[in-house]
Order: sequence, then C-alpha cells, then structure tokens
Amino acid sequence: DGDNLKACTACKLVKYCNVTCQKAHRPKHKKACKKRAAEVFDEALFKTPPPNEDCPICFLRLPIVPAARQYRECCGKIICMGCVCADWMTRVSTEGICPFCRTPDATSVEGVVERLTVGIEAGDCFAMNTLGCQYVKGAGVPQDSNKALELWHQAAKLGCARSHYDVGRVYFHGDGVEKNTKKAKYHWELAAMGGDLVARYNLGIFEGKAGNKNRAIKHFMISAEFGHDDSLKQIQDGFSYGHVKKDELEKASRAHKNSKDEMHSDQRDTARHICGSIET
Repeated sequence: DGDNLKACTACKLVKYCNVTCQKAHRPKHKKACKKRAAEVFDEALFKTPPPNEDCPICFLRLPIVPAARQYRECCGKIICMGCVCADWMTRVSTEGICPFCRTPDATSVEGVVERLTVGIEAGDCFAMNTLGCQYVKGAGVPQDSNKALELWHQAAKLGCARSHYDVGRVYFHGDGVEKNTKKAKYHWELAAMGGDLVARYNLGIFEGKAGNKNRAIKHFMISAEFGHDDSLKQIQDGFSYGHVKKDELEKASRAHKNSKDEMHSDQRDTARHICGSIET
C-alpha cells in the first residue's frame, strides 16, 4: 500500500515499507541521498527570507539592526527606537512606561528578569533570547555562558532567528565552548533562513574566504536587497572586481534603497541622533 510507505527524511526521493528495508538500501542510496539533501538545503537557504515584522506602533518595518529596536519584556512586543524615543520625549512624568502597553518599567534589573521568566513560561522565544543575553552580562542573574547557550538553543527551536545567530557567534569565537566553525556556519545558515541579515552577511564573508564566490554573492544579494549596508558594499566591490554583473548591482541597489525607504521615518532619525550611531 503506497499510502503506508515512509519517505527518506533527508532527500524525500525514495520511499520504504519499513526501517529494515531502508537500512538494506542505504549503501546504494547514500551518495544520491547526500547530494539531493544538500540541494534541498540550498533551496531553503537561498530562498527569499521573511522580512522583519512591522513596529506595532508606527507600522513601519522594524529596523534590521538590533540596537535600533527594543524588546519589551512586559508585553513581549518589539518596538522601533523611533517610537521608544518619541514616547520618551512627549512623556510628562519621568517614570518609565512601555510605549505600547503602558505598563510601568521594572524598577530593577531583577524585576526585568522576573518578567522575562514569566514570558519564558508562556513560550516567548524572544524572552528566552533576552534572558540569555542577561546571563552573558550577569545582569540580574549570575554570569553563566552555559545557561545563556541553553536558553538560546531553546529559543532557536521555537523559531527565534536571532538566537541561531547568537549560538553561531558563540561557536565561531569559542566563547565558553570549543571553537567550531562548522557549527557556527550551520546556525548562521538557520538564522539566515529566518531572516537574520547579519548572519547572512557573515555567511557571505565565510563563503568568500573559502573561495565560493558565487555562494558569497548570493548571500550578499539577498541581505543587500533587504537594506543591509555592508552587504551592498560587498556587491559594489564585487562589481569593481568583475565578480558581479551590472544588472545584479542595479537590482541590489534599487531593492536596498526601497528597503531603507520602507524603514525610514523622521522619528527614527531623531532616535538616531539622540541614541548615537543607530542605523536602520
């Protein structure tokens, strides 16, 4: 009965009646399976990723740089710094409140951790990621890189692309773990699939150093089109050296400008001046 056959989980090319049958066929199938599995992974890797969500207050696409947006542990919302600063500038009271849900800010770093813990219990992957950062800094919790890595792994499994980036960064630099560039690259690939442009830029640099220019250009094209400045610079440099075609450069430049326009507002410009060198 064809309906009861199980497909190979790696390549999806072959179906088996049971595990014994699959194991018996493995020696003949292994090479084709590995080749197709790599092709399937690349199809997902170089597929256009989802864009950032909109800021829930101004409804503009959230900035791509983490420093230009803020996670609110009270309501679990991510808000652009433009709206955060605009709320701060128009506030009569000096008491801090959330620009979205109007909950008063926690009065201590321990209070922030308590709210993050509540978010984690509710399955908020961004709360997990943020608490992981708290453990790295030792802010409100004991400094513990292993606990941070554990939280980032949990958040990554729930779909937090930034946590995949953080895990990759830990393995790339060997921060509290044995340095492992293979694991770093894998987690950056998963982060890139989830829309993390810094991870994708890192992959472009990684592939370029490995001599894989075509793969590097693919990564830079995707991240540049979403508004990543350094990636556009790589495309421009690639054009100068003859690695990027003119129409590719023009396409990346147009899309980059459109993305920057979508993320731009006067409020965000003001926040950039107030908070320092925050880019979109």
